[in-house]
Amino acid sequence: MMPIRESPIDIHAPSLVDLRDYDQSWFDRGRPGWYVLFWWLVQAIVFPITPHPLNSLRCLVLRWFGAKIGQGVLIRPTARFIYPWKVEIGDYSWIGDDVVLYSLDRISIGNHCVISQKSYLCTGSHNVSDSAFKLETRPIEIGHGVWIATDCFIAPGVQIGSNAVIGARSTVLKSMPTQSVCWGSPCRSQYLRQINFASEESQ
Repeated sequence: MMPIRESPIDIHAPSLVDLRDYDQSWFDRGRPGWYVLFWWLVQAIVFPITPHPLNSLRCLVLRWFGAKIGQGVLIRPTARFIYPWKVEIGDYSWIGDDVVLYSLDRISIGNHCVISQKSYLCTGSHNVSDSAFKLETRPIEIGHGVWIATDCFIAPGVQIGSNAVIGARSTVLKSMPTQSVCWGSPCRSQYLRQINFASEESQ
């Protein structure tokens, strides 16, 4: 990695990127173009008009379009799925309002997870060293029992170990360890998560 050096600010320097050369013809969306457009239309119409209690309908629609949705999953009406056929959500997990699953690549979410409102799971980026701004995709994998709190960004290729917590408005650029409480921009592991089981509290 080249060392960072200070340089004068010049907003008139010529672009090193030529977007005319951008090419994503190699990229496989997993379905034909008409099918993708049909899904976006269905999502835009059906999801916003379904009241919160009609969660089972939203899950059913996602399954129709190829998503793997476990039992007891809760999905809010304003959640957005780019390509649902690349998404897997385990049993009893919750997807909050305005969550975006930008699933250019596979997104896997375990059982009993909470993805809180306005969080963005992004599987796509671009090569900043490529003059044609090449598209790059990598999957995101989230273990069981994870809580991603409000307004977090999860970068391509990230794995989050089971039972971890990602604090509000964190920027997760690398994988986080199992059962850790993590936060920050960039996100870092802070301490081990301790769980008090309901059966112990009732004694």
